[in-house]
Formats: sequence, C-alpha cells, structure tokens
Amino acid sequence: MGVPALILASQSPRRRELLAQIGVPFEVVSVAVPEVPEPGETPAQYVSRLAESKARAGLAAAGAERVVLGADTVVVCDDQILEKPANKAQALAMWARLSGRTHEVMTAVCLLGKGECLQELSVTQVQFWPLTEAQCEAYWATGEGQDKAGGYAIQGLGAVFVKRIAGSYSGVVGLPIEKLVPMLTQLQVPYWQTTG
Repeated sequence: MGVPALILASQSPRRRELLAQIGVPFEVVSVAVPEVPEPGETPAQYVSRLAESKARAGLAAAGAERVVLGADTVVVCDDQILEKPANKAQALAMWARLSGRTHEVMTAVCLLGKGECLQELSVTQVQFWPLTEAQCEAYWATGEGQDKAGGYAIQGLGAVFVKRIAGSYSGVVGLPIEKLVPMLTQLQVPYWQTTG
C-alpha cells in the first residue's frame, strides 16, 4: 500500500479510532497550536479557528501535496467553554454545573489540501442525569475524565452520566463522521479501505 492519502493533525486516540472504524488510511502528525480563546470569540468561532489552525500546522509539517485533517472539540454550558479540569475541585464543580442539565458539545473539522479548505461544525445537545456527589467522587477516582473537555468521556465510563443526546454521537467523541465523509469524498480521500 502506498502513502496514506490523509494526515491527521491530532494526537487524540478517539479520532484515530473513528478514522480506523470507517477504514480511512492515515498518518498522524503532532502539531502545537495555542488553545486560547481570542477576545469576543464565540465558542463556535473558537473551535472552528482551532480546527483550521491545526490543519494548517499539519499541512506545513506534512507537505503541500497531502490532505490534512484538523479537528477540535469543546464542551459549552451557558455560553462558556468548559476545558479539561485542572484538578479534582474543578472537575467536581464542572459536573455539579452539568448535573441534570443540557449542554452543547461542539466539534469543528477542517480538511485542507488540493487547493481546498473545507470546514464543518457539529453541535450536539447532551443532557446529563442529575448526578450525586458519590457518583462524581467515584468517577474522578477512575481518572477517565481528567484529560477530557468537560471532564467526561461519552464513549467510556462517563456514558453513565448521559440521559440523552440530540445530534452526532461521533461528534461528541471527537470526529463527526456524518460531516467528515462528504468532505473526504469531495477531496477524493478513500474510506472503507482494508489494511494488511
């Protein structure tokens, strides 16, 4: 097999798993993009800018002949971005805020290459069950939510917190397949490819 058509400008294991799930051959490049909102920037603008910045950094690292995928995910509650919790107190405060309520998970994707810059934004409503203090303490002890936006992983143990979602499950995980596949098709990046 030749050089994979796609470069993934992300270290996220979840994004790697989702690309592998739909059979997209890819290579990973590491990019460093500052994740700081600019003054007056909405969460949607912020996540879209980061996805494009990551794709552009990946293209610079990989070479002009490649197609690069950049993506970013944020959790938004009351128009405020909930980043990865820095410590236990932050995580518990975050979950208390999300408890029994609906928040948004926004994932922006940017596909760059062949003279094109394609962008899409997935916004999914996620409703949490009312959470008990004991649940939150126990979830913190698992360690799972400590490096996740919003402090939880819907594809992992954090699924217990989720009452319902309206929108894209894969978008909450970190890569909205329903947005990505038409972009891949437009830039002639194959999927359903077998390896080996």
